[in-house]
Amino acid sequence: MRFEGQLECAALLFDLDGVLVDSTAAVERAWRVWADQRGLRFEDVIVHAHGRRTVETIAAVAPHLDAQAETLALEDDEIARATEVGALPGAHEILRALTGSPWAIVTSGTRRLAGARIEACGFPSPPVLVTGDDVEEGKPHPAGYAQAAHLLGVAAADCVVFEDAPAGIDAARAAGARTIALSTTYDITELAAADHYVDTLAQVLTASQPDGTLVLRAT
Repeated sequence: MRFEGQLECAALLFDLDGVLVDSTAAVERAWRVWADQRGLRFEDVIVHAHGRRTVETIAAVAPHLDAQAETLALEDDEIARATEVGALPGAHEILRALTGSPWAIVTSGTRRLAGARIEACGFPSPPVLVTGDDVEEGKPHPAGYAQAAHLLGVAAADCVVFEDAPAGIDAARAAGARTIALSTTYDITELAAADHYVDTLAQVLTASQPDGTLVLRAT
């Protein structure tokens, strides 16, 4: 259902691409070049890519290739395209409102790529950053969100996760967190597993109570 009213939580956890960062066009350009150079159909590749670790996508669509080496090559291209990304509506505002409060970014990308995109958008460094490098299994496995909650010192059940991809929503729910989907990458019908949805973060106001509780209100 569309997010209305308000929610209270102990911490906010954000996916990066498609939630805070508008990187879809840059990501798809990088995957298209990669697929074309290797004789693969882009359409067969990109359907696996959004919200998942690159190494797992490559292993799924091109098991004959060295997934680790291919991941590094694709990552280099995406980092070179870091200037092509930008902040999505509401991203700067919600992060400024969280100054001094617990929040984390949980991304399927590598730490190097995440750092490049965070810097390109001018975001503050998150108190906790969990990347695809930090987990044995990527989304939809819950490890990333569970680890972020643990590092923040809160229960996953006390967190609200913002996600734009079905794999990420499944990961957050499996960790025990509540979820708000953003319809930035997928049609909202594909995000039905989320507890709530919004179009962008601009539709969410965040404030911290004296006891540290975070209150989210729909605009």
